[in-house]
Amino acid sequence: MAEGAQELPLPEELVAPARAADWSYAPAEQHLLQAAEHWRRVQHLRPAGEDARRVLLLLIDVQKDFCLPEGSLYVGGRSGRGAVEDAERTARLIYRNLHRITEIVCTMDTHHPWQIFFPAFWLDAEGRHPPPHTTVRAEQVRAGLFRPHPAAAHWLCGGDVQWLAQQAEFYCAELERRGKYTLYLWPPHCLLGSPGHALTGVLQEARLFHALCRGAPNPIVLKGDNPLTEHYSALAPEVMVRFDGEPLGSRNQALVEKLLGADALLVAGQAASHCVKWTLEDLLGEIERRDERLARKIYILRDCTSAVAVPDPQGGLAADFTPQAEQAFARFAAAGMHLVESTSPMADWLEL
Repeated sequence: MAEGAQELPLPEELVAPARAADWSYAPAEQHLLQAAEHWRRVQHLRPAGEDARRVLLLLIDVQKDFCLPEGSLYVGGRSGRGAVEDAERTARLIYRNLHRITEIVCTMDTHHPWQIFFPAFWLDAEGRHPPPHTTVRAEQVRAGLFRPHPAAAHWLCGGDVQWLAQQAEFYCAELERRGKYTLYLWPPHCLLGSPGHALTGVLQEARLFHALCRGAPNPIVLKGDNPLTEHYSALAPEVMVRFDGEPLGSRNQALVEKLLGADALLVAGQAASHCVKWTLEDLLGEIERRDERLARKIYILRDCTSAVAVPDPQGGLAADFTPQAEQAFARFAAAGMHLVESTSPMADWLEL
């Protein structure tokens, strides 16, 4: 089938909107293989390796903890249905454009219990864990209002409590010095081995179906498993050097080259205000160092990503990061990236 052909029909047995909100839903892999073999023949799909132009879909952290209401850090957006509807629309986009999308890359937030941005890592002045959604400033660490839990030192730095306290203060100060944000404590989420770490069922299914129909590798990139730094961007951790000058993390240059090497890069996932935003910020910085025209190859699927909005008990929002996402997306558009809707035919907006 030619790349410029119209959208494909939906494989109806795989498209059921209720599945997008079903925590327990998972694809039946052997059945999916048989369905993909049939669909490949019926739709005359070529191997992805034969694509004249490479269209890459980057799905950022489309995991159960973010994409489903039962998740520990569900991205409901202001509507409360954000990530559920995002996932359902993204799956439909994949099915309708199996012939156009060459490869799907999924990133996965991957954490351990003692992460610097989890409450378990910290104690307040009374020796209690602070609640989620607390901000921690370097001056508060210096004043003893917050300190790393001594137990964490045994696992992270050979029991040297003073070293860990110095590193924690340095980390908070470095975030503030760079003007990105203040350290924010999130509820535990995407713990390696937990159900919430897994990809949400409808997108795992769509990703596998595409791989089987097109013979595509569709790799997964893990990020965020270093307990001493955050990793919002898929391309690099927030802070890459410790207070003593030793490396804390490194840039995923192979992923940078893969993304910028595509003829078109589509971006979706969670959350618009955090991991999607910072990945695009990093990518834009790379583009500005190379060639600003590269921004034109990036398409942000605006209706397939939502911002973090934390409900409060009164029915309002205790925290709402929607404005930050909107401001960032306006900057990306001004730089040349495209803001598009998945519900519009890809042939109408994809420039190849």
